[in-house]
Amino acid sequence: MVQRIAVLTGDLVDSRKASDPKRLFKVLDDALEAITDRYGGQGERYRGDGFQIALPEPAIAMHAAVLLRAALIRHSEEDQRWDARIAVAVGKDRWHPEQRVTEASGEVFVRSGQTLDAMSEGASHLCLKLVEEPESECLALLTRFVDDLIDGWSRYAAEAVYLSLWHDEPQQALAKRLGISQPGVHKRLRAARWALIDDYLRHLSQRFKEDPR
Repeated sequence: MVQRIAVLTGDLVDSRKASDPKRLFKVLDDALEAITDRYGGQGERYRGDGFQIALPEPAIAMHAAVLLRAALIRHSEEDQRWDARIAVAVGKDRWHPEQRVTEASGEVFVRSGQTLDAMSEGASHLCLKLVEEPESECLALLTRFVDDLIDGWSRYAAEAVYLSLWHDEPQQALAKRLGISQPGVHKRLRAARWALIDDYLRHLSQRFKEDPR
């Protein structure tokens, strides 16, 4: 059955420079597994530091992308930031959650990969492509803005955002998880510009729910 899905294609940034690549790849593998389990998708790592995730619900696609980047950044080494480039494509396909992403070859998978290839030529780490719709300059600009905010995260800010996305609970509860004060959590989320990023994610989620195409 043809339905609208989301495909995230990505690769790690400067993975060859990692002093502990084994730990880096474990962080990536754990994040891929956690995200696909949570959102009912399929994901695989390939070519060493490349990966792809297919999700049956486009409304949570960018949540997954931000969550994955937060997972990597929060575990960064002291002298190297861990991050990924992620190209998110949304479009119609016959893919289903029981199918491995390596077995899929529809247009949305191809466009996600092509978008990632184009990103490698610049400084962008996050991009959103709507396969069946005309290019939206407004949406592209919003995504570039959010990408720039994420690029400025510290490990502590990324950890606070990761837990906020994963648990969706009050700052007081997050403070207990982190072993710090509630004002400390607020400071980290403010440094991450979490309020703006959260608004962006909610906007996209609502848009895809209201416009299933």
